[in-house]
Amino acid sequence: MTKQMRLNAFSMNCVGHQAQGLWRHPRDRSVEYTSIDYWVELARTLERGCFDTLFLADVLGVYDVYAGGPDAAVRNAAQVPANDPMLVVPVMAAVTEHLGFGITGVTSFEPPYTFARRMSTLDHLTRGRVSWNVVTGYLDSAARAMGDDRQLPHDARYEIAEEYLEVVYKLWEASWDDDAVVRDRASGIYADPSKVHRIVHDGRYYRMDGIHLAEPSPQRTPVLFQAGASDRGQRFAARHAECVFVAGNNRKATAVAVERLREEITAAGRDPADVLVYSMISIVVDESGAAARRKADDYAAYASSEGALVLLSGWSGKDYARPLDEQPDSEAIEASARSRPGDVEAAARHVALAGSCPLVVGSASDVADELEATIAATGVDGFNITRQVSPESYVDIVDMLVPELQRRGVHQRAYAPGTLREKLTGGGARLTPPHPATSFRRVTAGPA
Repeated sequence: MTKQMRLNAFSMNCVGHQAQGLWRHPRDRSVEYTSIDYWVELARTLERGCFDTLFLADVLGVYDVYAGGPDAAVRNAAQVPANDPMLVVPVMAAVTEHLGFGITGVTSFEPPYTFARRMSTLDHLTRGRVSWNVVTGYLDSAARAMGDDRQLPHDARYEIAEEYLEVVYKLWEASWDDDAVVRDRASGIYADPSKVHRIVHDGRYYRMDGIHLAEPSPQRTPVLFQAGASDRGQRFAARHAECVFVAGNNRKATAVAVERLREEITAAGRDPADVLVYSMISIVVDESGAAARRKADDYAAYASSEGALVLLSGWSGKDYARPLDEQPDSEAIEASARSRPGDVEAAARHVALAGSCPLVVGSASDVADELEATIAATGVDGFNITRQVSPESYVDIVDMLVPELQRRGVHQRAYAPGTLREKLTGGGARLTPPHPATSFRRVTAGPA
């Protein structure tokens, strides 16, 4: 059987996500991001194309490294304004049956107790179609907005995230027994108190004493995504993630990142085959290669180099409005985003149209060839696909590229049944050993 290519749509509850300035394009509707109808239409389009997941990025704070302040970010709508990604999921779930939803949630600022309840609520409302992209944050502006002077050091943020996951695992997996909810109308007992347990945690960063407020949801623990590129981030991903994003500006770099990640997964005592690996890609597709190139040129006419430099500055921690060789090193999200001073103009042109990933322009056959070749050369399982013009970029992919991938037998024609975890893994709705979350489940005695 031909291996199926996993496809996620990668977007954000904002105007300008990765590509910058394209909100000005006459066919772009990203300025409608505050409308329910916008998200309903996008979800229906993606489900029509049998996408696995609409993955919603998020960032707390504003990109204010460029030129020493937020003005350029605000002027260009560079990931600001940005609304909460969680709140658009229920309306999309109501008009779809299978599409999964990825939520980016930051461990550095929100108490795990309240976050765990919100994720359980979404898992209930979507019938088990949610995932969580575990991030630790990278903008000092977010830390200041939360009352701190700056972000904690990189590795310290991951230490906090380790304990954060321990707390939410306990809430999701151990607070309610599988058979705690009985819904017995005759006796008037909704749930058996003896099977609902206080979670007591007294750690270095978190203290808690309470029961999980949500009854068990279909997946309990949502599908776990992670995108750490550093050594510490990869160790974290190897221990916890079911799906991992890897960064690479070319196939060789991506292949190295995939190999390194799978070595870390093995060292963590898990099977690398149990973890799906995705790389990010930007696609412009049309009926022919020439038409696609004309479309890409049309898009580029609206792209904002300043908006791109805002993102590059935030990702790298370097102010691209000033000479880079005069600036100190940074612990921001993507050291790989740093360019030599002579490359700044070219980097801005690329990021303005494609964000921080490779751009593929061509006919459906051309793009399909590129995706298959990338998988063969790097070992990734699929792609997070960004957009230029919304929703046009995804409509084009669904109407032109997806049929070609389906014709080749590398993309699903129909969804598998069950929760998102079941669809992605072919296994059950819940995590299985040796994943660390399973160690917190209670062992209950069977009948005598």
